[in-house]
Amino acid sequence: MTRAVLFDVDFTLIYPGPMFQGEGYRAFCARHGVEVDAALFDRAVVSAARLLDLPEDTVYDDGIHVRYTRHIIEEMGGSGDALDAIAREIYREWAACQHFELYDDVPAVLRELHAAGIRIGLVSNSHRCLASFQSHFDLQGLISATVSSSEHGMMKPHPSIFTAALGLVGVSPAEALMVGDSVRHDVEGALQVGMHAALLHRSSAPHPREQELADKGVPVLHSLHDLPPLVRG
Repeated sequence: MTRAVLFDVDFTLIYPGPMFQGEGYRAFCARHGVEVDAALFDRAVVSAARLLDLPEDTVYDDGIHVRYTRHIIEEMGGSGDALDAIAREIYREWAACQHFELYDDVPAVLRELHAAGIRIGLVSNSHRCLASFQSHFDLQGLISATVSSSEHGMMKPHPSIFTAALGLVGVSPAEALMVGDSVRHDVEGALQVGMHAALLHRSSAPHPREQELADKGVPVLHSLHDLPPLVRG
């Protein structure tokens, strides 16, 4: 029986607005006198992804995200002494909720789970204030507990961050389901502490690891609207 659902935040519940797309990065850089090609942004993000594939025992460090952001700028053609300052500015702004949008399916699904007596928790690798997140997106009263890696210390998929969240919602691992967009950080992290997990893949195309996940009993959801029937089941 599922008594609690823990959610990742970025790219699971919210997505970045224009400030964190190609033109936004170009504008950040332009203010520092650095020219980049906005058209190279998507490719740069794919290239930078490996910088977040870190050992399980990684302690939260803002330098990780600054290096990730700097790499994107460099792949977009940026160079010069200002890159660290630009990357740090982008990192700071990432914490501001007003630069993000809530996915359309989130409010209704969270309210449905809450009405059914399911405890809801947030587990995030970002430095965003999760109390501000709830108030900004009008989700007060729906969320029982929050854990961010910047406050906890360890980053997903380290087991301690999941264990901390489980303690706050007051359920055993077997009674909890983790939902997120990352196989490594969300799914594998949850499974190793004995939780159930579901991958949120917001695309109509099959996920490349869908069969592998199915073999482990991990469903792939294409919308959060798929979640309540899973929890009831």
